[in-house]
Amino acid sequence: MNKIKILIVDDEPLAHEIILDYLADLPFVEVVSQCYLATEALNYISENQVDLLFLDVNMPKLSGIELLKVLTNKPQVIITSAYQEYALESFELDVCDYLLKPYRYDRFLKAVNKAHEQIKLQTSQSEITQPEKEIDAKNNDSNIFIKVDKKLIQLKLADISFFEAYGNYVKVWVNEKVYLTPRTLSSFEEQLENNLAFIRIHKSYIIQKSQINFIEAGVINMNNQHSLSIGKSYKHVTKTLL
Repeated sequence: MNKIKILIVDDEPLAHEIILDYLADLPFVEVVSQCYLATEALNYISENQVDLLFLDVNMPKLSGIELLKVLTNKPQVIITSAYQEYALESFELDVCDYLLKPYRYDRFLKAVNKAHEQIKLQTSQSEITQPEKEIDAKNNDSNIFIKVDKKLIQLKLADISFFEAYGNYVKVWVNEKVYLTPRTLSSFEEQLENNLAFIRIHKSYIIQKSQINFIEAGVINMNNQHSLSIGKSYKHVTKTLL
């Protein structure tokens, strides 16, 4: 695997120095650029490959949180902030980790290794073998292929209750039966982008609308008796369903 390309975004020069110092002994990383404003980072990411983003929250003009909301091709993100109150909203936006300044080297290394594993997983998923490509090309609006262990299993989309993020895997729930597949939830979201039967309600859930039993107090109760919370960033979902 090639070195992971890192962009540092922080309005404090000292924060850059600390991150650069901590990264110096890691052979699998490459710092491709440094930005002191989120607006600069937005322009850079739109024109260059970035695998991992170290991102401060409080910055002039555009905050780190606001940057995450407007990015369309989001890399892995590690938030570095002196304020812990942004942690919940950051994780709702699918950040990889949240480092509270000042952070120790061991905590920093843990976050980088976590991001590295996620990047390796995404890379392996994109390197689909030709036979799998041929099978995927045969997918239509009513079926989907998923990898389970060493097998490719075909499922009817109409039978799927919901998709659930589970670490480096996704649980695919078919009524009470669950299939565990080594993919990201975002990859399923992209695959189902034009399928109006499914909707994302949380950073961890994509559900099938027809499988909803009822909605109450920000919780969606599915026909298979599972109760799924609507994420803070997905409150608009209730209006969409109505």
